[in-house]
Parts: sequence; C-alpha cells; structure tokens
Amino acid sequence: MLYHLLFPLHQYSTIFNVFRYITFRTAYATLTALFLSFLLGPWLIKKLRTFQIGQQIREEGPSSHQGKAGTPTMGGVLILASILIPTLLWADLTNLHVWMCIFSLVAFGAIGFLDDYAKLRKKSSLGWTGKQKIVAQVLVALVLGLCLFFVRRYGLFDTHLSVPFFKHWTPDLGWLYLLFIVIVVVSSTNAVNITDGLDGLAIGAFLIASSAYTVLVYIAGHARFSEYLNIIKISQAGEMTIFCGSMVGASLGFLWFNSHPAEMFMGDVGSLALGGAIGTVAVLIKQEILLLSVGGLFVIEALSVILQVASFKLTGKRIFRMAPLHHHFELAGWKEPKVVVRFWIVAIIFALLSLSTLKLR
Repeated sequence: MLYHLLFPLHQYSTIFNVFRYITFRTAYATLTALFLSFLLGPWLIKKLRTFQIGQQIREEGPSSHQGKAGTPTMGGVLILASILIPTLLWADLTNLHVWMCIFSLVAFGAIGFLDDYAKLRKKSSLGWTGKQKIVAQVLVALVLGLCLFFVRRYGLFDTHLSVPFFKHWTPDLGWLYLLFIVIVVVSSTNAVNITDGLDGLAIGAFLIASSAYTVLVYIAGHARFSEYLNIIKISQAGEMTIFCGSMVGASLGFLWFNSHPAEMFMGDVGSLALGGAIGTVAVLIKQEILLLSVGGLFVIEALSVILQVASFKLTGKRIFRMAPLHHHFELAGWKEPKVVVRFWIVAIIFALLSLSTLKLR
C-alpha cells in the first residue's frame, strides 16, 4: 500500500526513489512486523486470558509441562497479523508471488485456527483428527499447485527441478511437479507443527530458517546474483523478500513473548501457517530440496516421530524415550532452556551449511 502510494511521488521528489528498492522495503517490513508484535502482544495476551483461551497439556507428555496448562494459546494470530500487515504495506501488491504467499499463510492458518478452536471446545489437547488435518492441508497445497500450473503459460513458473550441487541438471517433472508441491508444502507444515513443543523452540528455529530464505529469495529475484551463483532466476520473485522479511520480524517479535517461561503459545494457527508459508516460498523460488537442509531441525524432529511410531508398530519397542526428539532430551535430564538453545544452534548450523551450497555448484 505504501509502495503504491509513495513511490509514484518520486517524479516530484527524488527522496521517494527509495521505495523502488526491495532491500529498503524489506528492512522496514521487518521492523514494522517487529514493532507490531511488541505493540499488539500484551493486548492479545490480556484478551486470551480474559476469554480463557488456555493451552491443554497432553497427559502423556513430560510432567514438567503440566504447569504450563492454561497458558494463553492461539498466539499465532499475532504472528499472522505481524506478517500480513507489513507485507500489505511495503510489498508491490500487483505481484502474483506475494499473493500466493499470503494465500498459503492465511489458508494454513485457518486450518490451525479451526483445530485450536476444536481443542478449546473439547477442553482437550486433541482437536481435529490427523486425517482431517492432512486432507485440509492437501487441498490447500493442491490449490496452490494448480495456480502455479495455470500461470505457467505466462512464464512465471516451470516444472524443472533445481537440484543443489548440480549446475545444469534440472529434470522436468511435468505434472508430477504438482504431487511434488503437495508433498513439500504439507511436509513443511507438519514439521514445524511437530517442533512446536517447547518455549521458543519452533519460533526460534523458524526465525533462523526464514532468515536464510530471505537471502535465497533475494538472490533468486536478482538477475546478476542468480546468474553469478547459477541459481534459477525467478521472474518477480524479488518482491517475496518483503514477505520473508516480515516473517523474520514477526518471529523475532513473537519470540519476545514465547521465550521461557512462555507468556503465550502460538498454537496450530501459528505453526501450520508458518510451515505452509515457508514451504510455499521454497516452491516459488524452486529451492524445495534445499528446504531439507535449511529446515534441517524440523526434518529431524519429524523423522524422530516417524521412526518412533514405525519402531513401536513393527517391534513393539521405542527408539527414543519420547518423541518428538526434544522430549527425549528433556527426559534424559536436559533442562528445557538448554534443549531449546542447543536446538537453535543446530538450526543455525543447518542454515549456514545450506547457504554455503550456493557456491558449491
């Protein structure tokens, strides 16, 4: 909105030329998201307490978590507002990629909201069934994929796969790319959701991953940088940098309230929205495979659950004391803040390794 209102004024004063630069608008979108979080956070916590929207703690979880029962949840509403408002203020709203990111964020956030609402209504830690959530997520991902196939005729998308470490091998998946999109986005959504189990863990890891993708998106949309680093140049992708910057600012702002001991939890409305958003960004800039390493911590957390369930069903034995993996270390004697900080360090290592692959082609 500000871009459309103020940039045209550059013909009267050169000072308004700054609004043409993506880096300028990304910086201010990040700051806007951060300050919105600081401004709205205390008000939202008060409202959530007033309406008694508190977290239900599963009985089979670590006993130390029982004291968190009643902590305000559905704080992901703050994250969504802090991403959407700066994006609408600072991005070029004629850009289709920006609207696809917004659609993904809102659609997956809506699924999470309905799931959280079901938990509150039942007064249980269980809301929608796993099957219900997966079906809803697949439908959203399908809509996103079909939209991308529709704009393929305008040169805004193609079905070639970008493979890290290979300069020239970009296999064309054709219509299989639609299935690939669904797998990437749905997996990303659930991986972030699974990681959201300790104060600050998921939002801190997401802050790191979204920072890495802010760099990747900017490079993918920049003709010279993408050519130099042998990355597929994505037409109009640069504007998504504003969206990614908003995610960084919103994550940092929410971490202020979600750090141990958490004043509020994001709930599924936050975790599903964030996972869907970063999965969508990865698809739009054709760095889906790199998401496995950028979000390596999320992958490990999700794999720990898959392995635990598979092992118990096949052998009757558990690999970990409890899944996801962060609970295993809690039961091994690590204090919650130590688990969170050490997992953040792992997330930083994954992000740095991922960015280093830009020159290893």
